[in-house]
Amino acid sequence: MPSVFETSPTAIPITFVTKSSWDQVAGTLPPAQRQFASASAFAAKPGGYLALPAPDGAIAQVLFGLEDDGARSRDLFRPGALPGLLPPGTYRFANAPHDARLAALAFALGTYRFARYRKTDRPEVRLVPPDGVDPAEIDRIAGAATLARDLINTPSNDMGPDELAAVAQALAAEFGASFACTVGEELAKNFPLIHAVGMASSRAPRLIDISWGDPGHPKVTLVGKGVCFDTGGLDLKPSSGMLIMKKDMGGAANVLALARMVMDAKLKVRLRVLIPAVENAVAGNAFRPLDIFTSRKGITVEIGNTDAEGRLVLADALALADEETPDLLVDLGTLTGAARVALGPDLPPFYTNDETLAADLARCAVKENDPLWRMPLWPPYDAWLDSKTATITNAPSGGFAGSITCALFLQRFVEQARSWLHVDIYGWTPSAKPARPEGGECQAARAIYALLSERYA
Repeated sequence: MPSVFETSPTAIPITFVTKSSWDQVAGTLPPAQRQFASASAFAAKPGGYLALPAPDGAIAQVLFGLEDDGARSRDLFRPGALPGLLPPGTYRFANAPHDARLAALAFALGTYRFARYRKTDRPEVRLVPPDGVDPAEIDRIAGAATLARDLINTPSNDMGPDELAAVAQALAAEFGASFACTVGEELAKNFPLIHAVGMASSRAPRLIDISWGDPGHPKVTLVGKGVCFDTGGLDLKPSSGMLIMKKDMGGAANVLALARMVMDAKLKVRLRVLIPAVENAVAGNAFRPLDIFTSRKGITVEIGNTDAEGRLVLADALALADEETPDLLVDLGTLTGAARVALGPDLPPFYTNDETLAADLARCAVKENDPLWRMPLWPPYDAWLDSKTATITNAPSGGFAGSITCALFLQRFVEQARSWLHVDIYGWTPSAKPARPEGGECQAARAIYALLSERYA
């Protein structure tokens, strides 16, 4: 993603106003501009936009409405709407928005357009970096978000397991990381759950493995669900539920985005990235309800529902990650509808038994405007995973607490990691918001990157 930042002595000022500050700001305007604003019925409503003319007809300055400081809810990404409103040119913030760093990031994120399949002009706008804001860091985060969005928005015919592996390999090469991919008989032998989920597809399942950094640094391992399309398997989804299942590799996309940020910032970690990349398809050799598979960890898993496949592929990858006792093990996946029912599309739940990690991540999520909400690994529900014919089932009956029982399922495969974090993301923005266009979204990665930056800079 090209940088949105540029220095210019003639940059057009953007003045942020609120309903409570509008009268004061209006009083400082030249009479002609004040009259123009009045004639345009500009009222400083949040998201309100007005370009004020100079005597020569050029733009003298831009007015943009924000919420009042005491407002019940403030969208710190509201300035992300500006790139879609502004004429081509270079701009600067004339006064401070609620958070200058987040406003600059929102401005950068607001320039995103998905243009792989049709001509879409990216806004021709630039921004002078606000004082105290590191443009390189904003570019790093915005570039990673672009990677995640592009991967999720690409339809599955062009983003299968092989294509996802190619993107991961290119990313590894860019930063001098090692890359490996396990496929075929080796996958079936060593990662039975990953193989079982993907074996019905004509596009072979695989486990992507990237390693980067000094082996002497703390071990941070990221695991991302890479289900490139999810039909639901033999427990077939209805057409409405299948419509945006190209996004079911959103965990992998966000893990790659997070890895890009970590490697580009040269954080002092030994990073490992594991992505089980599969397509959950329907064919004569598809895995079936009540089939039983022995996982990499030796836990036998009964298939209660073939549409609960994400936790299966993550389980084998987590077992591998856990074997080397990482200091921090993180997994991201678009896993449960229950999480969306509980918290909606914008607020992913996260799970951990590490109280310090939970507090730090919650704080970073607020700081980065990358919302997350802690949910409990509730021990009494662990018994719901019991199976009469295997160690556990992947889909407990009853339908209660679906996101929690998914987290408890994954917890069975993590024993040695010093700290573990599980995030059940949606990876999609259903309707456009400032800085967040409709479509694939970078969720949780920015908050986790902020946490890693604090710990391992």
